[in-house]
Amino acid sequence: MGGIPNGVWIAIGVVLLILVIAVIAILGRFIKLWIQAVVSGAKVSFGDLIGMWLRKVDMNVIVFSRIRAAKARLNISTNQLENHYLAGGRVPNVVSAMIAASNARIDLPWDVAAAIDLAGRDILDAVNTSVNPKVIDCPGANQPRTTIDAVAQDGIQLKAKARVTVRTNLARLVGGATEETIIARVGEGIVTTIGSAQNHKAVLENPDNISKVVMEKGLDAGTAFEILSIDIADIDVGENIGAKLQTDQAEADKKRAQAEAEKRRAMAVAAEQEFRAEEQKNRATVVLAEAEVPKALADAFRSGNLGVMDHYRMQNIQADTSMRGSIAGDDPSKGRRSGE
Repeated sequence: MGGIPNGVWIAIGVVLLILVIAVIAILGRFIKLWIQAVVSGAKVSFGDLIGMWLRKVDMNVIVFSRIRAAKARLNISTNQLENHYLAGGRVPNVVSAMIAASNARIDLPWDVAAAIDLAGRDILDAVNTSVNPKVIDCPGANQPRTTIDAVAQDGIQLKAKARVTVRTNLARLVGGATEETIIARVGEGIVTTIGSAQNHKAVLENPDNISKVVMEKGLDAGTAFEILSIDIADIDVGENIGAKLQTDQAEADKKRAQAEAEKRRAMAVAAEQEFRAEEQKNRATVVLAEAEVPKALADAFRSGNLGVMDHYRMQNIQADTSMRGSIAGDDPSKGRRSGE
């Protein structure tokens, strides 16, 4: 050993000093957190701290969350906090929610709170809503309509606005329907209640009847909330929908009747044209028949079946008949035409 130069010993000493400083720096982080946990009554072992460091878990978040839980007399282990952190949960948020629930005497186990947080719900806001119920406007501010419109049986439209007071039901928060479902169900209940009213005056006189009927329907079933009350904030009279519908129906009936009348008129015109065509056809037949008379007379003369004197007597009879008709006031041409 005496043969080792002093420079080597100096180099070894510097290396050892650097290692000691590094170890102290690393252990300093653990020692600080360990002392804070022990002093706060939330003991965390060195093994847990080193394991968190190796698993790249934020030790500060876990230790301070355990300290807060211990101060609130909540039995939450380091392992539970670390597992939730590694699962992507918001550890401080869950711990804050459990502290708030404990102070409000609300039963909220760690497993339920962690599941709600991992489901994407804001567990702290849910607990706050359980303690301090919130009011939901119906329709909501982001709805296309500003009022809930319904028509009573007398045809008068009513425009209503409601406010629903709810508190979170932690047991149904995971898998329960959201505020949009509450708004939709309350709106449906208001429309049904107004539509069942005999006249709009009864609704205006007792708007609280709407709240009572809607509350009895159990609209919060399957949702993440419990409805405490439904209050009608405003109700106004709208249009006379019944009269408007009757007017539209009368106008439609009028147009249908006009169409039927036009159809019958067109059929009558067509029938008249057919009758005229048939009349012209019959007239042509008569003309053709009259044209055969001279031929028949000529054939009768040639065959000797008709003599000249017979022809004259026939003409005299026709002239005498025409004269008698003129004396009687009958137009021979009209009589002959009708006979045709």
